[in-house]
Amino acid sequence: MSDRKCGVWIIGALGSISAAAIAGAALLRKDLIEPAGMITSTILFEDIDLVAMDQIEFAGCDIREGKLLDSLTQLSDGSNAVSLERLLAVKEDLEQTKSWIKRGTCRNCGQAIESLAASDFEPKRHMRDDIDEFRCNLREFKRKKQLETVVVVNLASTEPPIPSSPSYESLAALERSIDEDDDSSVRASTLYSYSAVQEGCPYVNFTPSTGALTPAIVQLAGRKRTPLMGNDGKTGETLVKSALAPMFLWRNLEVLSWEGFNILGNMDGCILENPENKSSKLKTKDHVLSKILGYSPHSRVHIDYVPSLHDQKTAWNFIHFRGFLDARMSLQFIWQGYDSLLAAPLVLDLVRLMELAHRRGEYGLMPHLASYFKEPLCVQAHSLHEQVHLLAEYVRRVKEGPFTT
Repeated sequence: MSDRKCGVWIIGALGSISAAAIAGAALLRKDLIEPAGMITSTILFEDIDLVAMDQIEFAGCDIREGKLLDSLTQLSDGSNAVSLERLLAVKEDLEQTKSWIKRGTCRNCGQAIESLAASDFEPKRHMRDDIDEFRCNLREFKRKKQLETVVVVNLASTEPPIPSSPSYESLAALERSIDEDDDSSVRASTLYSYSAVQEGCPYVNFTPSTGALTPAIVQLAGRKRTPLMGNDGKTGETLVKSALAPMFLWRNLEVLSWEGFNILGNMDGCILENPENKSSKLKTKDHVLSKILGYSPHSRVHIDYVPSLHDQKTAWNFIHFRGFLDARMSLQFIWQGYDSLLAAPLVLDLVRLMELAHRRGEYGLMPHLASYFKEPLCVQAHSLHEQVHLLAEYVRRVKEGPFTT
């Protein structure tokens, strides 16, 4: 394991995924849990020089007030997912991280997200001021913690879609929009990713927010030789879809309809009650079938907020398909899980893999990380087995030697 120190800056640091990831890393350091859900802890990554869990430091920003321990306690109380013994074991770790959680921005994020902001939240400033502050925070974290690398991970609430525009497509146009303080095609996620890449920090967009990794930001990453990847972490229903849909293709069974119904009760579910924000999520969840099957069956994804579920998520899918002699048949599955605990180990994996890529001099989009995302950018492989093969091939190349352009 690498003894290089790596920082993780989490956007949305007071959320349940963040709390679960930070607590999980602390519990792993103390050998109190097994690394379930972490692919980087499997035999595939044997002999790969990944950053060790005890060399990872956490910090971040949020627009809300609160404490990390409260977020983890809510996860425990609401879902019975974290024992009191484990809460007490990481209390000090969470309190230390809390001192490094700064105030974020909700610039142009829509009413649903802006309503979450703390009561003393500053009025809208010039975008350059937000960028300067965020970059300063990253530099201070890196310097004071003596870190070799800081990986920035976006775990914030889902923003409304961002319209295509010159600022979306072109780095030069984005720079002009920022200088002129024109946020018509810029969201908070754009400011965060722009700032991170300008600082040379690897960037992961674990959200569906389309403002984070625009073509303009990807251009900037090429110039700054910085790795980045997204979008939208693949943790539940879409994970199953990407594994199951190829079966119908390989057996030459025509999928007629595929209906998905999701209910969840955490902050993610609350924000997705807003139609604007929900549209971003539906886009990443609903496209995978046509990409795998090569045609578009009747398919819809429904998402509903059920507060009593807390962090639990249930997805019921009904698949109607046609087989031999035109016989119509069906398959159903129910996926039940804790949303944050499915996501947290993926976040830890992505941190280690992005740190490795950065150390090896890799930059731009990271297609070998496709299996971690619902809508992996610039990747043609959408079935899970193809995406895992991309990761295995990457590991093989790493074992062969240094990265060459």
